[in-house]
Amino acid sequence: MNLDVKQEEDYEPKIYLLPNLMTAGNLVCGFLAIMTIINAISKGGIDNLEDSRILFERAIWFILTGCLFDVLDGRLARLGGQESPFGKEFDSIADIVSFGVAPALLVQSVIMNEFSGSFPIIVASVYLVCGGMRLARFNCIATYGQEASGHFKGFPIPAAAGLISALTLFVLWVSDNGKDLNRLKIYFLILMVFLSFLMVSSIRYPSFKKVTWNTQKSLGWVVVAFILLLLTIIYHEWLPALLMVIYAVYGLVRPFIGNKLRKEIEEEILSPEDEENDNNESVGTSDAKMLKNTRNH
Repeated sequence: MNLDVKQEEDYEPKIYLLPNLMTAGNLVCGFLAIMTIINAISKGGIDNLEDSRILFERAIWFILTGCLFDVLDGRLARLGGQESPFGKEFDSIADIVSFGVAPALLVQSVIMNEFSGSFPIIVASVYLVCGGMRLARFNCIATYGQEASGHFKGFPIPAAAGLISALTLFVLWVSDNGKDLNRLKIYFLILMVFLSFLMVSSIRYPSFKKVTWNTQKSLGWVVVAFILLLLTIIYHEWLPALLMVIYAVYGLVRPFIGNKLRKEIEEEILSPEDEENDNNESVGTSDAKMLKNTRNH
């Protein structure tokens, strides 16, 4: 009996206060976003924007604040050497609520409410399931010690949620100007399906985890971040969406960028495995071009 108790104590996970407090903040933001969206729906939703607009916008800011908490919990854990399996699992639970359920409900309520049938629910469900699979894969990779230190495999779900929320804010802003949103909403649905694919794909995105005060261009990063923060506050209706779109597109064009320029952009020290994979991607692209040219001649 004493042996069993000792084994339980040995397997008891370490719970660090500050990083998990940030994760809890993320989870609470997700819950508040969901409750706010439900409240907006009860007031008429998109058909009564006079009463529900401020609630939808508040839900969007809850999701974006959750993104900020998500960045802080990982940063604080790494800075204090407090990374733990408990923290990873807790973070994933918070992420699926704040960046899975909340954005799916937001888009279904604001963007897809005018589409008939079960199509809107299917699109929102696909996004939610792909987000859950993205988180599960990340945890599996991290558990077996195969996590790339400077990259995410697949589009991160916080970035997907940030993009969806920022674009929804843009749609609400455009609707103020009395413009027709039907075509824009169709593009939005296509983008949401594409984001679902990106999350479960093998496309690598920079994590910027190693961008610290010790990086060569730390001062430059601080200045750029400060300027972007000011501009985002001023042009919050469309600039956050533009920045997230740039990040999404960067992952797609990243294999075609040379290692030197990539290091300049990401301020990362590529591991030997990453460099080998990047070189293989570049070689594969070059071989394809050479084969195409040969066929043309």
